[in-house]
Amino acid sequence: MDHIVTVQDAVTAFADFMEPTAAELEAIELEMPVILADVDLIDAQIATLDRTPNELDARRIRRARRRALAARRDLANQGGTDAPVVA
Repeated sequence: MDHIVTVQDAVTAFADFMEPTAAELEAIELEMPVILADVDLIDAQIATLDRTPNELDARRIRRARRRALAARRDLANQGGTDAPVVA
């Protein structure tokens, strides 16, 4: 019989010293408009999963997609070589 055991190291692997650095928090802050625009796009797409999208739904998805692309463009055009790359 195989015994199932928990791996304690995996559960406690993220100790206090593993907090994000100031540079990582700044990078997240720079990417926040992209993240929020992507969330809006996903929300618009989820709203149409259980029904046939009507014209209003299609417009909402198109607008959300344009906002997401514009946010990605703005992030990419912020200049400097230290700007994070968003996939």
